[in-house]
Amino acid sequence: MKNKFNKGRGAAVLVAIALILGGLAYYASIILSSTGIGEDMSVKLGLDLAGGVSITYQVDDEGFTSEEVSDTIYKLQKRIEGYSTEAVVYREGEDRITVEIPGVTDANAILEELGKPGSLEFQTPDGETFMTGDMVEDAQPASIKNSMGNTEFVVELTLTSDGAVLFGDMTTANVGKNLPIVYDEQVISSPTVNEAITGGKAQISGMESFEAAEILASNIRIGSLSLHLSELRSNVVGAQLGNDAISTSLKAAAIGLAIVMVFMMIVYFIPGVAASIALAIYTCLVIATLYLFEVTLTLPGIAGIILSIGMAVDANVIIFARIREEIADGKTVASSMTVGFKKALSAIIDGNVTTLIAAAVLGVFGSGTVKGFASTLAIGIVLSMFTALVITRVILNALFAVGLRDEKFFGRGKELKTFRLIERRKLFFGISIVAIVAGFIGMGAYGANGNALNYSLDFIGGTSTTIPFEESYTIEQIEADMVPLVTGVTGDSNVQTTQVQGTNQIIFKTRTLSLDEREALNQAFIEKYKVNKDEIQSESISSAVSSEMRTDAAKAVVIAVICMLIYIWFRFSDARFAVSAILALGHDVLVVLTCYAVVRISVGSTFIACMLTIIGYSINDTIVIFDRIRENMKLKKVKDSKDLTELANVSLTQTLSRSINTSITTFVMVFMLWLLGVATIRDFALPLMIGLISGSYSSICVATQLWYVFKRKIGKNRLADQQA
Repeated sequence: MKNKFNKGRGAAVLVAIALILGGLAYYASIILSSTGIGEDMSVKLGLDLAGGVSITYQVDDEGFTSEEVSDTIYKLQKRIEGYSTEAVVYREGEDRITVEIPGVTDANAILEELGKPGSLEFQTPDGETFMTGDMVEDAQPASIKNSMGNTEFVVELTLTSDGAVLFGDMTTANVGKNLPIVYDEQVISSPTVNEAITGGKAQISGMESFEAAEILASNIRIGSLSLHLSELRSNVVGAQLGNDAISTSLKAAAIGLAIVMVFMMIVYFIPGVAASIALAIYTCLVIATLYLFEVTLTLPGIAGIILSIGMAVDANVIIFARIREEIADGKTVASSMTVGFKKALSAIIDGNVTTLIAAAVLGVFGSGTVKGFASTLAIGIVLSMFTALVITRVILNALFAVGLRDEKFFGRGKELKTFRLIERRKLFFGISIVAIVAGFIGMGAYGANGNALNYSLDFIGGTSTTIPFEESYTIEQIEADMVPLVTGVTGDSNVQTTQVQGTNQIIFKTRTLSLDEREALNQAFIEKYKVNKDEIQSESISSAVSSEMRTDAAKAVVIAVICMLIYIWFRFSDARFAVSAILALGHDVLVVLTCYAVVRISVGSTFIACMLTIIGYSINDTIVIFDRIRENMKLKKVKDSKDLTELANVSLTQTLSRSINTSITTFVMVFMLWLLGVATIRDFALPLMIGLISGSYSSICVATQLWYVFKRKIGKNRLADQQA
């Protein structure tokens, strides 16, 4: 089969690729050099890396309940997601709510845009309230084309189910009349009802500008809170981590990337060179996309991107393994390249689409950090598929065209002795059960004396202590000197620190402290730093990850798993593949949970990101093996369980090198993060490494074995006539 590039065109393509890579690298370098400094070309950073605005509200109502506070916190969380999915809201003391928004420095601008939380009522012309603001689910500004073709600015309302019924009844009875919207006893809009509105969605038209529509929508959104709030204080807070967090993570990424590239070139020769160039382009594209789409980057986000660099190699590994197999079958290099890309396509698409489905569901139904993770995951998936299927192919064809055509440059697949992995399924199942049971025993033992898992402040709240110092300190000084002091008093290393910019105040967030412990902590700082005791402030704070957010995350994961199960069932035309893949995925989640329980790694907001990353990685790995089983079943008719055993073993053996090589490249990236990263990111990287090992193990030793058992025992066409 003739390559579509001649020598001259191949050389021109390589030059063009070099220029594109150079331009992207330059663009990415400007973004990276600006990030953390706050210049225009910088990526938006989260509170942990760059700080932001902290606003504390006072509850004005009397006799409010804890449920009303929780409801208000959750609704505020949804309101501020427009600024950043990484923004957090938590309760401070009995009657205060604090909002922290990363990546911004103008507290007054945020307060103006967010609006003053107050009462919102929908009234008749007689001044009777028929609906309150908490029945408004969302309000957004929009521009539309009217019947005359002119642009008109509107506010689009989405109502709750109860609100839709009330609004439908009232608009039906008041067509042609005005229904004022009253915010803090002032009419902010008095729209005329043109027709009955019964679908739960409405438009307020007649806005003089898009800015006016934005203001009205903002007032309606903030006015739907359960409680009346007034601003108590607002501060610009510094990063929770030092510049070392960014610099060490970038260093880890650079070293890991270099190791992966060298590995690919050693193992796959010329295709490895093509993959390395494509990987460099992929990395630059990820950085550019984060900047262009204004994705807020946090420490877990950095870890996720570094992980995605390792995973991006996977598609290339699948393709190159296929090319070598075709060469081993006697095809020419050119023909092998064409067939190899074609045969690898289904595995790449199925694996990535399955993960992309999960990302889409998490983005729609999740909240907070889950949404942020979904955005990063989706970006990584789309760009990795593009670079593997398009960029790598173009580079490989160009290298072939300029003269690198000899088989020795591409390698020949070796026929391996079939590994008898199916026959050892009971051993593999036993190992998995022991690991998972150990986790439950550990959680039970720790749970009897406190918490089953080592929950961080993000999950259980604690005590916030604000201390004014006589001089300013760097984050590195705080971490080196003050955090150990706090740990010595509290006996807990889970300490979060935040600087209030423009002052010498530092906020220390710890586990919930007793009165004696608060006094001991205050005294320790008084003795060492000569601070004024009367100026030290302590407040109890709630968890930053509210129960509603956890419910959202759990719901999103369940829906994502169901959608993945349906997709796999549809693509493989056999529910047994889908159920096996999901059970293997559950296996990996439980193994990582065991790691958290036994090693006592802090369970915070990064815990959710870690679990979601493992889900995406595990399902992708399993799908590749199942794709080979599906292909082999079409080539060879399976008559009995003996044939089934042989087919499963052969399929596992054929994909074994791909599974191992992908695991190595991905593990290298995360290991470098663990080796060079700051303490916080190490707590994230360690369970990720365990998850990667577990994901590879479950794909090779659990998922296919489960499918084999189900194929023999359950469903139609089962093959249980012989024992294996």
